[in-house]
Amino acid sequence: MDMSFGWFLVIGVCAGWLGSQIVKGGGSGLITDLIVGVIGAMLGGFLFGLMGLESTGMVGSLVTATVGAVVLLGGLRLINRSRGS
Repeated sequence: MDMSFGWFLVIGVCAGWLGSQIVKGGGSGLITDLIVGVIGAMLGGFLFGLMGLESTGMVGSLVTATVGAVVLLGGLRLINRSRGS
């Protein structure tokens, strides 16, 4: 396994967990946090690019992925809330 891919997975899990903590107050499990973090990393990178922002290093990657995870989870929460009404 390539070391950068390993760090990508670690950052994904951390970002997914942080996003879960921020949005709903609890982690969702390792696999779910990883999926949310990886999708959040892609979404965060896209959103940061639209705003002309750039992140570098591990901390920047974690911030970008966490912001994306929060946006993803917040959007999913809004969709679920609108379906319930």
